[in-house]
Amino acid sequence: MTSSSTPGLARFNTLADNEAIAALHEVCASAAWGRAILSRRPYATADALLAASDAATAQLTAADLAEAMAGHPPIGRPKPGDPTSSREQRGMAGASEELKTEMLELNLAYQERFGHVFLICATGATGEQMRDALKTRTGNPPEREREIVRTELGKINRIRLTRLVQDS
Repeated sequence: MTSSSTPGLARFNTLADNEAIAALHEVCASAAWGRAILSRRPYATADALLAASDAATAQLTAADLAEAMAGHPPIGRPKPGDPTSSREQRGMAGASEELKTEMLELNLAYQERFGHVFLICATGATGEQMRDALKTRTGNPPEREREIVRTELGKINRIRLTRLVQDS
């Protein structure tokens, strides 16, 4: 992301509040995160928008994180008809049936342990890398895993915001 303003950022800055909230909800399902980003408009630069996203993500409560995670499908099962989750999970698209089955089992064990979907910034990751991260992270204490989830959510939000304000 550049430090200068772009037409995409200018478009985002001038959206009606309800349109901006809807666009932000597509980035992150946490209403608190969306309100925090909206409240700081207009943004002089894309970097300022990303910094606001980082700050808002850092301030999310456990309930806000749960709300954000609820907006993400399990790895290996992108939302039907959702190009964003399909694009982000591209690393699983060509996975073997064996890997897909293993991911389903690991996802279920993770959800049973932590009570939420396994969240990882999947962009650019292979199915095997996601599987290995899932195996490793299932053994984390809940407090450690919550902070990893927060970090991964921040990465995802940055990628999605960048896409939102890109010049089209």
